[in-house]
Amino acid sequence: MKALLFVGAAAFGWAFPAAGQTMSHDHHGDMPMAAPSSPASPAAAAPDSDNAKAEGQDAAMSPNGGQHSGHDIHMSPIGDPHAGHHPPAPQADPHAGHPMPADSRPEAAAGTDLAAGDAPAPTPQPGLAASRFWGAEAMMAASHHLRHHHGGMTFRQVMLNLAEVQLRRGKDGYRWDGEAWIGGDIHRLTLKSEGEGTFGGRTETAEVQALYSRAIDPYWNLQAGVRHDIRPGPSRTYATMGIEGLAPYWFQVEGAVFLSSQGDVLARAEAFYDQRLTQNLVLQPRAEANFAAQTVRETGIGAGLSDLELGIRLRYERRREFAPYIGVSWERRLGETARIARTRGEETGGFSFVAGVRTWF
Repeated sequence: MKALLFVGAAAFGWAFPAAGQTMSHDHHGDMPMAAPSSPASPAAAAPDSDNAKAEGQDAAMSPNGGQHSGHDIHMSPIGDPHAGHHPPAPQADPHAGHPMPADSRPEAAAGTDLAAGDAPAPTPQPGLAASRFWGAEAMMAASHHLRHHHGGMTFRQVMLNLAEVQLRRGKDGYRWDGEAWIGGDIHRLTLKSEGEGTFGGRTETAEVQALYSRAIDPYWNLQAGVRHDIRPGPSRTYATMGIEGLAPYWFQVEGAVFLSSQGDVLARAEAFYDQRLTQNLVLQPRAEANFAAQTVRETGIGAGLSDLELGIRLRYERRREFAPYIGVSWERRLGETARIARTRGEETGGFSFVAGVRTWF
């Protein structure tokens, strides 16, 4: 019976050999473990010393490093199946180094490069295309309505550029300069008037012009008509040709030539500029010059530059329709005109303080 138990225990121990082993591996000492056999690779090399040190440090830092510190694990790196193989050189391009021939085919002409054709032009259809559907009368009325509301309307305006009193040494005076017009964007009838005088005396100069104004571009109008001088006497009538418009840098410019019924030729040039200082304050420099081709003693005008006026006015535009202003004006008769004035005992000019209003409606 004992023999049977001994045989059974031996068979059980032979089937489970790990059961009889202890967890301590100190008795193995420094015995290296056998590495699995593998075919030698030509690219295999000894492990780098730095890598060995790093592996030793990693083993020392691991929690179980003390139990396996004596084991040297020799792992053979997996061989690269392509190690030692050199890729074949690329095949030479049989066309390398050959210059590419220029395309000898001409490009097809297109667009404006095409030659002018000789085909007859299509016959234009009379009237409006919409007339085919709505009728000629309906489209004519619609076209007239469209032109009327897009620049074809009649406008009108009355403006006094200057309506002022002039305070100066001696007798104080007054001056006006204004115009009224009616018409559209292209054609207008314009009336102009200007003059001056002294309080308690008579009006020294007064004139009125009736002109046809025709727009020649968006900024300039060509004018033609008549001018009649009421003062000084004797009164005279002139044929007038002039131009007015907006010059570059926003200068308002006017110029005219006058031919009297007596053959006298006069000319006038005027310019002013509105410099906006604030939302409501506008500073306006202004200049006007009159010329004569000959001396006309009856009217006290000498040949050449007869008189010059320079002024500057500060306007307050709370409402543009009614803008009061103050300023300074300097006037001077020059040349032969000044000599004629002296012989008559008249002033030749000077400074004036002006106050007035610019209004339009």
